Amino acid sequence: MIRVGVIGYGYWGPNLVRNFTEAPGATVTFVSDLSAARVAHAARRYPGIAVSTTARELIASPQVDAVVVATPVETHYSLALAALEAGKHVLVEKPLTSTAEQALHLIEEAERRRLVLMVDHTFVYTGAVQKIRDLVQSGELGDIYYYDSVRVNLGLFQHDVNVLWDLAVHDLSIMDFVLGRQPTSVSATGLAHVSGRPENIAYLTLFFDDRLIGHFHVNWLAPVKVRRTLVSGSRRMVVYDDLEPSEKVKVYDRGISLNPSTENVYQMLVAYRTGDMWAPQVALREALSVEAAHFVECITSAIRPITSGAAGLRIVRLLEAATQSMAAQGRLVNVATESAPGFDGSGLVRQLASRGVTQKESRTPVDAVSHTGAQSTQESRPAAT
Repeated sequence: MIRVGVIGYGYWGPNLVRNFTEAPGATVTFVSDLSAARVAHAARRYPGIAVSTTARELIASPQVDAVVVATPVETHYSLALAALEAGKHVLVEKPLTSTAEQALHLIEEAERRRLVLMVDHTFVYTGAVQKIRDLVQSGELGDIYYYDSVRVNLGLFQHDVNVLWDLAVHDLSIMDFVLGRQPTSVSATGLAHVSGRPENIAYLTLFFDDRLIGHFHVNWLAPVKVRRTLVSGSRRMVVYDDLEPSEKVKVYDRGISLNPSTENVYQMLVAYRTGDMWAPQVALREALSVEAAHFVECITSAIRPITSGAAGLRIVRLLEAATQSMAAQGRLVNVATESAPGFDGSGLVRQLASRGVTQKESRTPVDAVSHTGAQSTQESRPAAT
């Protein structure tokens, strides 16, 4: 039985506690939050669990095997590092860290200590996104032409991160999982309409090493809530609308065909194809439940996480490049793609497999760690049921 401790009992924390409480092979033994009222609520809701207003106490507890971090992004690195140094497996809320350098350090530390490091890219675990990946990877859509995503709503304005780090992180993680490819450069523009706050609207364009292009529009200042993604291929196209109660994924047999002109060999004739639409069946299980079970399985069965530390690093690198481009009013910025040996997680799997079930290394003293309750916008997550 994997004993889980959750740091942060704000908006997302209660959902994490509930799902890990229900996950096969896991139990929640500890919850911490700076708010005494929040931990008191957790204690009433789950009698028998330990609670504290300090993360240090949770991380040092011998009753905790794995730590889940659900706090603001600026605290992710220090809390995750302290947990890894204490010999705990770690699941970190999105984004993994504030910088790529921090992400690399966490990956290296987890690898060295033979621990699982996973990032909470929740949408990757939805049936809709997994279906889209199947369609893309099987070649059902043909060659992919573009990936276009819109994620807008009214609020919540964040004080510590801009709209790219708050909303676009979801769509970038979905794209990373669906396409399985990394862009080579990015261009981003955005503005802040509230004095003293980060950018609340942004447009991000990703360029790849061929004719594939990606585009993302995110906004905290929209009159309506939109969650829509288009994936266009040479054979078929997909529309993914996360707000649809059913038929979230629709596949269109539509597109164009190019044929040489019989009169001019230098011209191409464009023919339009308008075929049928079909909505494939997708699993409706709560994404966070799937993710919690996957984290537990990764610990007990030496399986590399789908959303591993390496996946988190790729997204942080994109966000860093996008922020740099936005500060320069859209200047094209190359995306770093180098990684150190073993950072793909293969070393972790080999090490765990060689030892059978994961064992803890000797734990080192944990310094005091400051943390605050998670302030993630409610607009940025799959609905928790």
